[in-house]
Amino acid sequence: MQNRRQLLTTAAAFAAAAAAPRLAGAATPTGEAAKMYAFFDKSIAQTFRRTPELPSSLGLDKGDLAWTKSELSDFSLTALAENKANTSRDLAELRAIDRKQLKGMDAVNYDTVDFVLSVQDEANRKFQYGGQGANSPYVLSQLTGAYQQMPDFLDTQHSIETKDDADAYLSRVEAFGRLMDQEVEVARHDVALGVVPPDFVIDKALTQMKAFMAYEPAKAPVVASLVRRTAEKKIAGDWAGQAEGLYADKVRPALARQVALLESLRPKAVHDAGCWRLPDGEEYYRLGLRNYTTSNITPEEVHKTGLDLVRSLGAEADVLMKKAGYTKGTVGQRYRAMATDPKQVYPNTDKGKEELLAHLNEQVKVVTAKLPQWFGQLPKAPLEIRRVPPAIEAGAPGGYYFSPSLDGSRPGIYWINLRDTAEVPAWTLPTLTYHEGIPGHHLQLALNNEAGDLPLIRKVIGFSGYSEGWALYAEQLAVEMGMYDNDLLGHIGMLHDAMFRAVRLVVDSGMHAKRWSREDAVKYYVDNIGDAETVAITEVERYCVWPGQACSYMVGKITWLEGRERAKKALGRKFDIRKFHDAGLLSGGTPLTVLDAVVDNYIASAR
Repeated sequence: MQNRRQLLTTAAAFAAAAAAPRLAGAATPTGEAAKMYAFFDKSIAQTFRRTPELPSSLGLDKGDLAWTKSELSDFSLTALAENKANTSRDLAELRAIDRKQLKGMDAVNYDTVDFVLSVQDEANRKFQYGGQGANSPYVLSQLTGAYQQMPDFLDTQHSIETKDDADAYLSRVEAFGRLMDQEVEVARHDVALGVVPPDFVIDKALTQMKAFMAYEPAKAPVVASLVRRTAEKKIAGDWAGQAEGLYADKVRPALARQVALLESLRPKAVHDAGCWRLPDGEEYYRLGLRNYTTSNITPEEVHKTGLDLVRSLGAEADVLMKKAGYTKGTVGQRYRAMATDPKQVYPNTDKGKEELLAHLNEQVKVVTAKLPQWFGQLPKAPLEIRRVPPAIEAGAPGGYYFSPSLDGSRPGIYWINLRDTAEVPAWTLPTLTYHEGIPGHHLQLALNNEAGDLPLIRKVIGFSGYSEGWALYAEQLAVEMGMYDNDLLGHIGMLHDAMFRAVRLVVDSGMHAKRWSREDAVKYYVDNIGDAETVAITEVERYCVWPGQACSYMVGKITWLEGRERAKKALGRKFDIRKFHDAGLLSGGTPLTVLDAVVDNYIASAR
């Protein structure tokens, strides 16, 4: 799980970032390519007007773009309609460029942006609910809504160095209340169309909203962040008083109105988990799969692929488990036994956690030494492994990755949550490290940043199918690199994580296409990989809110593997794994449909 990390992963944000200019060092384009990059340059201004959070996320909210730092997006029904019209207009303007005249990376850049705009435009035309696109049908849920996202955005992406920055922060706190009221407006619009979240989604969202409301103004995260950071920078002013006043007058009342809306909807909510029950819900899921996987896979193909992989990976795990002495029960039951084996858990003490981190660093050293046999170009940016700060570990994921900065001033960081070492048994750690660090997210994203002539657009947007697919591919690559030759339990852990992503295919398509219940999905999840039911419930409810997103991981891995096999078959002895990896990684993140073309380009050049 990488964290640049929303990685601008919604199609709407992709479309926004598509307008970013090329790096200054890139070659000067000519002909149709020049028209294409001129289109990118022209549309960036309107992109920043529509999405003023984006410059802050990219670190560009300075100089001519300093005005964006005090603004938040307009989420009114009127603004959403304007955004949809802009997307349609942008797509038409892009397609006025003669694609046949573009070659190489220019063609890859065109096809990447065309994919994003076309999926966004199709969703905008077909569905009038969910805000825009096919990202989530629910404006408000346990995972969607400004209440859930804005405190973290203000704390981690709105930088504070000066009084102007702090004043801009206050403007955004005030706008936070306006944004939540606009979400209520859009949610009411969607309810009139028959779009109400499932009862369990409403319950989880209300729990979170009420926990947010329970803060006294002085302790509210949006207040505490400003007070803490202005104190650190010694910026004089009554920041606590101003922020508390805005929170009490603007933010809390708006959140109370969201709570009131969801409470009024709760009696009307049904328990059905899938989006099939929504207006044209089957088509919504089809397009959601395309949006998130960036492939052409169908719901039926997703489900069958998942079932087949759960069976085959389970059989593989069974063989290794028997070698390791785990012989009783199903594969899922044996994974549960492994997870609760005290011998597999580091002491839940500071010393035990230091020992765990030292072991991870040793694993990284070993795998790094093997990289030259597998990759032609290696990243310059270092990787650091850090413990998630205890202050936030209670609500943080188990592991995630922050990309290096574009200017090289910040390393790549693999964060691991050590709130309780029982949650990260020793046999799970190697795969987590190869996924988040090397050869997974760190290798891919650092090389993406450092690729010489790659346009800036390609450095700041990402695709879950490509990036998460690479990280899953990297987990398997670690097996081929010999990282599990003397680590049987670690290899079993790698198969567990692969099965987890296969289970996702089954339960996501099960709920949204085959009308499984939430409980059916949880049972399938627990039975097959043995995770605790509480973990399974959190995962399954996530899939309910983001139809198709959970499928992007394994679909991406399969695409990377199929591309490699296609290149091997076409090139025979000319195939070089290092050159294959360089071709795929140095071309930057792409939709999986475009990754296939990148592989074809590699095959043609290698011949």
